[in-house]
Amino acid sequence: MDAHWTEAEFDPVGDQVEPTIPVLRPRLPSAEQLLPYLRRIDATRLYTSWGPLALELEERLCRRFSLPLGGVASAGSGTSALTAAILAAAPGRGAGRRRLAIVPALTFVATAAAAESCGCTLRIADVDSETWQLDPERVAARADLDEVAIVIPVAPFGRPVPQTTWLEFRQQTGIPVVIDGAATFETATGQEGILGELPVAMSFHATKAFATGEGGCVASTETGLVEQIGQALNFGFSGSRDSATPSLNGKLSEYHAAVGLAELEGWNAKQEATARVLDLYRERFNRLGLQDRLVCAPEVASLYVLFRAGTQREANNVAASLAENCVSHRLWYGAGLQTHTHFAGCLSDPLPVTEELAPRLLGLPFALDLDKRAVERIGAAVTHGVGRR
Repeated sequence: MDAHWTEAEFDPVGDQVEPTIPVLRPRLPSAEQLLPYLRRIDATRLYTSWGPLALELEERLCRRFSLPLGGVASAGSGTSALTAAILAAAPGRGAGRRRLAIVPALTFVATAAAAESCGCTLRIADVDSETWQLDPERVAARADLDEVAIVIPVAPFGRPVPQTTWLEFRQQTGIPVVIDGAATFETATGQEGILGELPVAMSFHATKAFATGEGGCVASTETGLVEQIGQALNFGFSGSRDSATPSLNGKLSEYHAAVGLAELEGWNAKQEATARVLDLYRERFNRLGLQDRLVCAPEVASLYVLFRAGTQREANNVAASLAENCVSHRLWYGAGLQTHTHFAGCLSDPLPVTEELAPRLLGLPFALDLDKRAVERIGAAVTHGVGRR
């Protein structure tokens, strides 16, 4: 049986049970929407290595982001985009004393994996309790700056990282900065100061608002740097078969570029559907008196709907209530980077903010076709959990 929340309610006393509401059900362009682009691929017989569709997608993204042509390098994933940006922005990373990559504890593991794959030694730092991000002033005051190869501020849940203060940090310290803006596609098109000189790596994974299934890009006003990032994504090749720089194979395929182009065509309709679902959430949580606990767009990226529990105990109660009511939820960043087996032994600062905050940010379900009845059920489960003692 297809477990979908718009089906009729089941009798919990009988053999059937309430269908589970999944935490996320992405919807990408349909086969019909993709067909014109697939036919273009058939005609060119070019499938990767910056074929015409990938180049067209980069061009259209430059216009959307108000960047100069050449200001976007497409990539096969958000992680490969970030990895290539680190390789290009921090030559000599991991060499001599300068070996540390400062990464926040409140992030997805891809941030740390990218830095580690570039030869850096991780140093996990705490985040600010208000912004949920690295604080550039606190990083600038560190005693180990002469060991730092790169700093990677993260846009948590798509909360954008302002460039100005990090540009000042780079000028003051000489340390390269690459921004992990995995979920910032929407804010990058709508706010000033989010894109600029510092490279911003984005993910186009299916879990993101703008998605190609798998993919990503790096965006910057510094087109020379973007060109170097493109070279790093292509075995270090640039106009020849000579591998001249540190590199990986991280190019976006023409098939994923086709999805991206179709996604741009349907973007306005997708945003309208997204707004409808978020309005349902706001209305329901307002009626429940929990509107101040709901964190959603525009504060974060539109596919993240977060419930901010007041305490760890309340978070546990809400999580239990959601599970009992067949409502999926997720701690998108787990309890922090430092709790993952592979990263538990990394160098780390004290992490009081992350340790207290991360387990309280419960990701609630989102889908473009989530209906009122489903949101009411989610709200009822959250309310029941909040009321437990």
